Parts: sequence; structure tokens; C-alpha cells
Amino acid sequence: MIHVENLSKSFLDYQRGWVPAVRGVSFDCRPGEIFGLLGPNGAGKTTTLRILSTVLKPTAGHAVVAGYDVVEQPQAVRRHIGYMSASTGIYDRMTAWEFVEYFGRLYGLSREALRDRMESIFDWLKMNDFRDLLCSKMSTGMKQKVSIARTVVHDPPVLIFDEPTSGLDVLVQRSVLQKILELRDMGKTILFSTHSMHEVSKLCQRVAIIHRGAVQAAGSPRDLLDRFAQPDLEELFFTLVEKADRAAEDADAVATAP
Repeated sequence: MIHVENLSKSFLDYQRGWVPAVRGVSFDCRPGEIFGLLGPNGAGKTTTLRILSTVLKPTAGHAVVAGYDVVEQPQAVRRHIGYMSASTGIYDRMTAWEFVEYFGRLYGLSREALRDRMESIFDWLKMNDFRDLLCSKMSTGMKQKVSIARTVVHDPPVLIFDEPTSGLDVLVQRSVLQKILELRDMGKTILFSTHSMHEVSKLCQRVAIIHRGAVQAAGSPRDLLDRFAQPDLEELFFTLVEKADRAAEDADAVATAP
């Protein structure tokens, strides 16, 4: 459902020139699985997901989502994905129902089909108690449910979650993770970025560990632990991050040597 091959993205900095944010990233996300992108802040996770969501164009490489090329067929990609991040905003002056309905209409759903779809989603997310509440008056947990509803309203086969639990308390985190598991059980293909080893252990069938814009290792958590002879994901994560940092420092030293 998601194929990423040698994806790269650089940004122009007027002091440093072209700065790479993503370097040759490759991975595949299979139908009906949760694939995790695990990495520290600034690793390149969000840039990768924004390319796959057609928000950014890659500098190089190739990506296909739900059978559509992200550069050549961006409109088709958008129709087949739902994208949600920790920074996704909601409109304070709309109610929960109005907000989700607004996005459903943007996706071209008819009023009758949209109403039936929203009734189903609001029941599933237990949102009927605050369906007529203004978003400005909602708790963090309510807002996160509204964001999930907006993401899935058009029933896309592929869902992309960019650190959706960042900044949430433990109860809301637990609720969000449970809903993501339920979406997988509904047959959705899910790409999930995080810097939490706990979330990877709980959710992901396979994972790519990304740091300094590059994939350091990819596979099932169990396979990765065996391959690198590490006792748990935390130790594996730090081992790969430190290895990548040392390699970068050695390359910088060679580049600046007289």
C-alpha cells in the first residue's frame, strides 16, 4: 500500500546552502499492517510523512501510496489517505459535528452518505455527548477524537499518523492508541511515526528506525533485536542512533581535515 524508494528531501538554507532532511529513505508498508517510523525529534520522520501526504515534493526518489505516485498523482493520493499529526489544528468556532462535516464535504461526500458515515464515526469514537460543543470549549481528549474523526471521515484505505500522542496525558494517549489498533482491525493500512518505544511495541508489526534523515535499520521488532543482539527496543534505538552519530562525526572530520 505504501512503497518508498530512495526518497530524499533537501531545504535551502541561505547560510549553509542545501541541507538534507531526508536521505535515501526506502521502506514498504504492507496492506492491513501498522508500520512504525521510530526516531528522535529532527530525524526526518515528519518530512517523510509530508512527502507521502503530498504536502512536500521530494528532491529525489520515488513514492507510491495506495497505487498512486505522490508526485504524478497527488490528488488521487489525497483521496486515498487520512493524515493526522500532533499539530493538527481544529476550528474553534465550529462544533465537533460541523468540523467533521466540513471536511467530509471537502472530500466530496454526498450529504446523505456523509450523515450516515458521521453517525457511525461519532458512535465509534463516543463523541455524541459533545457533538454540538464548540471546539474552543473542548478538552484535549475531545479535540483529539475530533481530529481522528476528521482523518477517517472519507473512509480512506491508508492512514498516516505523525506522532499523534505527542503532548497528551497518559489516559488520552491510551485512548488514541486503542483507536489506531481498532482501525488496523478494520483493515486500514497505517503508517505511524513516533519516538516512543512503548508505542512501537504496542502497535507496530514492522518498524524503520530513522536518524539523521536516513533509515538505520528496518524489520519486525523481534527480527531487529535478534539481528543487532540487543535486549530491547530502547537499547537497539540508542545503539543505532549512537552509531549513526559517530559515522557522521567521522565523515565531518575527514571533510574538514587539511
